[in-house]
Amino acid sequence: MVMPLIVLRGGRVLDPSQGLDETADVVIESGHIKAVGRDAGAGYTASESVRIIDAAGRWVCPGFIDLHVHLREPGQEYKEDIASGLDAAASGGFTAVCPMPNTKPVNDSRAITEQILSRAEEHGGTRLLPFGAVTKGQRGSELAEMADMREAGAVGVSDDGLCVMNAAVMRHAMEYARTFDLLVSQHCEDHHLTEGAQMHEGARSTQLGLRGWPRAAEDVIVARDLVLAETTGARYHVAHISSLGAVRLIREAKSRGLRVSAEVTPHHLLFTDEALLSYDTYCKVNPPLREEEDRAALREALADGTIDCIATDHAPHTDLEKDCEFEAASVGINGLESAIGSMIGLVREGALRPLRLVEALSSAPARLLPDYEGGSLRVGRAGDVTVLDPEARWILDRDALRSKSHNTPLLGRELTGRPVMTIVGGEIVHELET
Repeated sequence: MVMPLIVLRGGRVLDPSQGLDETADVVIESGHIKAVGRDAGAGYTASESVRIIDAAGRWVCPGFIDLHVHLREPGQEYKEDIASGLDAAASGGFTAVCPMPNTKPVNDSRAITEQILSRAEEHGGTRLLPFGAVTKGQRGSELAEMADMREAGAVGVSDDGLCVMNAAVMRHAMEYARTFDLLVSQHCEDHHLTEGAQMHEGARSTQLGLRGWPRAAEDVIVARDLVLAETTGARYHVAHISSLGAVRLIREAKSRGLRVSAEVTPHHLLFTDEALLSYDTYCKVNPPLREEEDRAALREALADGTIDCIATDHAPHTDLEKDCEFEAASVGINGLESAIGSMIGLVREGALRPLRLVEALSSAPARLLPDYEGGSLRVGRAGDVTVLDPEARWILDRDALRSKSHNTPLLGRELTGRPVMTIVGGEIVHELET
């Protein structure tokens, strides 16, 4: 079946890769961007082979990319599976997602990588770009076969959920990954400093009587790894950065030209540890929500580019895993479908410029994935496009979520700004009914 040519007419086209912010048309043909400009779609009329879409009042952006999600397949499909996860991603405006390897079994081999990619291809929709594990079984001792996983389609490596604690192992991992130009993403947590921790260490943890996780547990790993990254020349990425100290370290490393990058989650930009005063398990995350000075530092670093991109760390859990005693509750927030509605608020508050928000969700993560053709509306690039209505007011309703899980503190809240269309390779994979 031949895909119809798509003309997105008269939208606010925001393409950070070209510094473009203007009213224009975008034409997509045969899975790629054909033309962008004020009159690029003027010569087309609607037909069986041409679809004209009125994008007036909408933002037309390079397809959004989530560098950090958990789709739970294989092994925990009761929380999420590849099909439901990709549907949730499309609904949330994401044209590509990068699932972490902490599945059961761990994605530490060519066979598991190929299995995951096969399931994604079978389902279709949002692209799946998997991370493989740094170490076999994520045990932190023996390196996984990065070459095989790279050849099978892995775009990076991480032991996310666990930190690679052994410095020698991490150094060898960086050296090995550099050989294949794989991004090394680290979950920065010194586990010796966080044993038994339930939330950020500070006045609130004392008030609630919960064991705290100090900022230092994140900062010392970031500092160590930056030394190793400088030694090896590897591409190093800090996952879900949360502390002001880590921000300072990344800023300094970038000033010296190191090949380092970082991501921040929507929940670390929105909430602080005060959200836990009611023992809300939906706000129990790893790394933990920290204090106002951390949140302010994260917002400033995102705005000035010290933090490269926004990633949801989508971590679906069942009701039973969250509706329990705080210390027994699983960590993580369901984030794919609420990310855009929560992040556009930063633009209204003046914390981010529109073009910077779009960059953090599209061209910035694309730069970290050299084999991916998206992240830009340049002619000839992949026809991956996200269309937003920045003024749409809507309720994040449990029954409307495409994800299997509903563990988000935003459930039932009114959000402003919503993806209305997600296009992957010239095919509309999500369209909001109006």
